[in-house]
Amino acid sequence: MTQSNNQSTSRRDFLKVTTATAVGTGILSTLGSTAHVHASGDDTIKVGLVGCGGRGTGAASQALSTKGNVKLEAMADAFKDRMDSSLSNLQKQFSGRPERVDVAEDKMFVGFDAYQKLLDSGVDVVILATPPGFRPIHFEAAVNKGVHIFMEKPVATDVTGVKKVLEAAKKAKEKKLAVGVGLQRHHQAPYIETIQRLKDGAIGDITSMRCYWNSGGVWEPRLAREDAKSEMEYQMRNWYYYNWLCGDHINEQHIHNIDVCNWLKDDFPVKAYGMGGRQVRTDKKYGEIYDHFAVEFVYADDTRMYSQCRHIRNCWNSVTEHAQGTKGSCDISGAKYETTGGYKWKYRGKKTNPYQVEHDDLFAAIYNGTPYNEAEYGAKSTMTSILGRLATYSGKPVTWDEAMASEVSLMPSDFSWEGTPVTVPDENGFYPIPTPGVSEVLKKA
Repeated sequence: MTQSNNQSTSRRDFLKVTTATAVGTGILSTLGSTAHVHASGDDTIKVGLVGCGGRGTGAASQALSTKGNVKLEAMADAFKDRMDSSLSNLQKQFSGRPERVDVAEDKMFVGFDAYQKLLDSGVDVVILATPPGFRPIHFEAAVNKGVHIFMEKPVATDVTGVKKVLEAAKKAKEKKLAVGVGLQRHHQAPYIETIQRLKDGAIGDITSMRCYWNSGGVWEPRLAREDAKSEMEYQMRNWYYYNWLCGDHINEQHIHNIDVCNWLKDDFPVKAYGMGGRQVRTDKKYGEIYDHFAVEFVYADDTRMYSQCRHIRNCWNSVTEHAQGTKGSCDISGAKYETTGGYKWKYRGKKTNPYQVEHDDLFAAIYNGTPYNEAEYGAKSTMTSILGRLATYSGKPVTWDEAMASEVSLMPSDFSWEGTPVTVPDENGFYPIPTPGVSEVLKKA
């Protein structure tokens, strides 16, 4: 083999170099130098961004802020204006290190197939940050291509997508690909220590948990119907309000709190009961999602997780998680607990930005060849959120096994601007809203 061929393969080979390090606390920052990977050629990790909205731009910024030789080399989005804005913002942010944002015109891809063109462009790591409905498709393609992956939560919007992610996650492990999922509380020091203390019995056996994402809501729909060129464009520009793209806010936001409870239990619920609806956000511009949910999740040992999420303004707000034990209670999000004996504990250690740490940990694993795959628990916490949505929409108890047996897909059959989403408006512009006691959510496709 010639010297030039050696150099052409060395960039991927270096990613498998193993050193004595540990993942979970931002370890790449302790390396100090990446000199050990320079001996055989170019050590640059080439990053591609798929989905150039606010979260995608933020994730790219965090990836580029890790230690080591990292650069953004390719971008993809359905909309060119989103991609151009993202690139401009990143260039400004890294104006002092312009080599970190090096995206040539021929590596900026637009359209529904942009993700595949990006994966074919030679990147080593891909950030998947489109609306979550596309996540299973993009994740499967990235695994098949053999690149490392960071994907935002949730990882799917329906059961079919969850199953696709779980299958691709197995292949990712076989290929020794590093996979990070944007459930950043797993990389947040106060959460890590609090959860560990609870698992060690700080408040005894856990008997119940409560979690909340009660807030005033998110951004208003961005595109008026009269300005949309098609129904597909209208829904994608206003993606938060359509289930195939978002999965409703119990899935898109509340997954964070639900995931913390699953983490504490080291398990996932076997059944859910739920209620909810659209009481305030009823205008047709708000698509088909609910504005409030209340779900009771049941674990195999009969432990209960009581879950609330709400998007209604001028109400009591809380984005928190709590646990009750046989010997005390804990405000998990506040990183503090009190025992029945009167002992009080509160986390007082170092606090770092968990969004940055999750990327530090992922890129450390890539550099050092450390096994790293968050896809399975990301998929199962996504499934927990979907289970709550199914129970609420139907108004009936739904078991995990019943839901996982479902073949219902929310995804369109044609991904093009002329394609028709599964849910479309009536002649007055209103979308069909799931009705508890009436809607069928588990019927076979």
